Amino acid sequence: MEDVRIKKREVRTQVLNIREAMDSVEYGKKSAAIEERLLDFANFQESNTLLMYSPYRKEPNSKGAILESFSMGKVVLLPVVHPKRQEFITFKVENLEGDMREGSGGKIEPDPKICKPVPLRFIELAIIPGIAFDERGGRLGYGEGYYDKLIPLLPATTRKVAVAFECQLLNQVPMEAHDKYVDIIITEDRVIYKI
Repeated sequence: MEDVRIKKREVRTQVLNIREAMDSVEYGKKSAAIEERLLDFANFQESNTLLMYSPYRKEPNSKGAILESFSMGKVVLLPVVHPKRQEFITFKVENLEGDMREGSGGKIEPDPKICKPVPLRFIELAIIPGIAFDERGGRLGYGEGYYDKLIPLLPATTRKVAVAFECQLLNQVPMEAHDKYVDIIITEDRVIYKI
């Protein structure tokens, strides 16, 4: 068990260093390619209520996909960590400028004073960030377990789609029993269905 935790820390450090070393031009091009693949993705097109994310530490940029979702009439939800329960609450966002605030750790998140909470049962497509992934749908996050707690609470019919750069893909992500899988991974080069 401790060996897996050590391996997770090593992988987080290694992959974050690679991801954060991308210059702004490379980051912009690769993020745009991921957003384009996401917007063309059939499950995205068919879903009305989406769980998205606000990028953190050079996660693929999601702003374009969020803005396009607004223009398509989709309901966009973004998570906020509940300070006492240490789990996500999802809020409906209608305007990236007026509905957002700076949260803990400098993350940009919905302002609970402005945005309305929406139960998880309405989410049809969940876009899930992370640090590292593998083709089996294995996911390694930042270590707080927020998405590992969220994923089992989503409806069984909700597609869990990770967005990641190719440099975040590994042969095998170190995982423990409590770690959760995603169904699909979208990168700048391809769409990967869990095998």
